[in-house]
Amino acid sequence: MIQPAEHEEQAPVEGNRSEQRILSMTPHGKSASSIEAVLHQRIEALAQAIREKDLDRLMSFYSPEVIAFDVCPPLEARGIQFYRQNFEQWFGSFAGPISFELKNLRVVSGDPTAFCHYLSLIVGAKADGGTVGYWARGTTCFERRDGEWLVTHEHISMPASR
Repeated sequence: MIQPAEHEEQAPVEGNRSEQRILSMTPHGKSASSIEAVLHQRIEALAQAIREKDLDRLMSFYSPEVIAFDVCPPLEARGIQFYRQNFEQWFGSFAGPISFELKNLRVVSGDPTAFCHYLSLIVGAKADGGTVGYWARGTTCFERRDGEWLVTHEHISMPASR
């Protein structure tokens, strides 16, 4: 039998038979761990779209009314069309694919909302020559809309240089 965590109670025992139960269930009938697995898959697919600079695929992960706080102006993008422009500009600054590595990814699942935060190491050949590499921080918030997890809020920042 799977042992519950310290903060969870044991299932009642009837005779010699122990009862297994799901300890965390969402209103839609999915456990928190299955939602987390789905979100990990979506985040990895989103990251792969960035690596390939596949703008149409990337935008399919975002809600039409996404609000994003980004590194480059405009600092606040309201709506998918404006956030798309930020990605177009960013992708255009690279020659070829982008190395986009997620580090310290943490997913906090709930339903109908969830969020994750991470560090990303970004490396690539610049369109104007040379190579660039830098770290960025991200917080991405999801909402379940018609059964699909969409990004409704994103905040990207970079460490200040000293």
